[in-house]
Amino acid sequence: MAGWRSGSRFISPVWLMVTVLGQLLAAQAHQLRFVTVVYRHGDRSPVRAYPTDVHQESAWPQGFGQLTPIGMKQQWDLGQALRARYKGFLNESYDRHEIYVRSTDVDRTLMSAESNLAGLYPPEGSQIFNPNISWQPIPVHTVPDSEDRLLKFPILPCPKYLKLQEETRRSPEYVNKTRDNTEFLHMVANKTGLKDCSLESVWTISDILFCESKHNLSLPSWVTTEVFERLSDLKDFSFRFLFGIIEQEQKARLQGGVLVAQILKNITAAARNASNSLKFIAYSTHDTTLGALQMALDVYNGKQAPYASCHIFELYEESPGNFTVEMYFRNDSTQQPFPLSVPGCMHRCPLERFRSLLDRVIAKDWEKECQLSNPVNDTEVIVGLVACGCILFLLIVLLLTVLFRQKSQTVGYQHVSDMGEEQS
Repeated sequence: MAGWRSGSRFISPVWLMVTVLGQLLAAQAHQLRFVTVVYRHGDRSPVRAYPTDVHQESAWPQGFGQLTPIGMKQQWDLGQALRARYKGFLNESYDRHEIYVRSTDVDRTLMSAESNLAGLYPPEGSQIFNPNISWQPIPVHTVPDSEDRLLKFPILPCPKYLKLQEETRRSPEYVNKTRDNTEFLHMVANKTGLKDCSLESVWTISDILFCESKHNLSLPSWVTTEVFERLSDLKDFSFRFLFGIIEQEQKARLQGGVLVAQILKNITAAARNASNSLKFIAYSTHDTTLGALQMALDVYNGKQAPYASCHIFELYEESPGNFTVEMYFRNDSTQQPFPLSVPGCMHRCPLERFRSLLDRVIAKDWEKECQLSNPVNDTEVIVGLVACGCILFLLIVLLLTVLFRQKSQTVGYQHVSDMGEEQS
């Protein structure tokens, strides 16, 4: 058989074909098909001040709870990092068919999404509408805060979840944590002028001091390094209280599992080619969103998610019809996102295995599991009561009519007497 020589080696045409074919197949394997990212907003001002705080709302240019220029830059940087990570996967210029962005209906998350998109899709060519502005408008979707049952956590009302929280307050860990910090919490309450300071509310003090320190505002003398660290520890405990400590799986079904279910639904649609060319979904959210999500996935590291941190889901096609899911978490802008694995599966987790492992935290009927009254049943009850009321009213009217007629007939008989007529 004829062949080629390379140096002193004889290369068979068949071997060459097999090698080339193998390389082509390898290039086609492990193809990225779909991405979902869930990120926290960037740096913000505190959401409130405590009574004795010398830095009240006027200390912050846009007021409480607003994205700062630092936060805008953090999100722009994240957008640039996502652009670099998905180069060749996402179109170089914005294509509305490829990407969908949703945010909670809060200023700082909406502005974070816009800042992120500015980094992800700097305008090019015909998309440049002003040569002096390296930015273009891209849609960010939202729903009213009161209607958000996907990204705003904890999701309320949910009576069953509130019962679980009451049980958590009686748990040994919660009771011991309260006992060990009672004196400290009283001290914080006295120093801040708060009437009450508990394990569940002390996070606000930690947050205020954290924001002020990051923006070089003076801290009160009672906030020593030890106090600051202790407040930070209690803040992290408050996140665990929301979604864990006891009954973590059941809490997940009522909270973070709702978002897990939607992400799985989107990934499954992409695997079935039912996503209509959509490649990328981004959710602009809060630390509680990431906490609820990662508790449901059972990958939470026990720490509050930092500003502009990002949880990544990537769907890969290994071979026709064979898909895997990989997760990453970016919580440090100086490092590459580190891999995460759902307990019970490898990092590159087969899609079906990924879904089956997470099925335990997905409610089949969320309203029923939350022990919310069924709106349909409520309507039926109301209609039934109205119908009964109408029937009762008609019966009363009928009864009164009959009584009135009987009374009228009796009176007439007394005045008109047949016997009298005969006598006359």
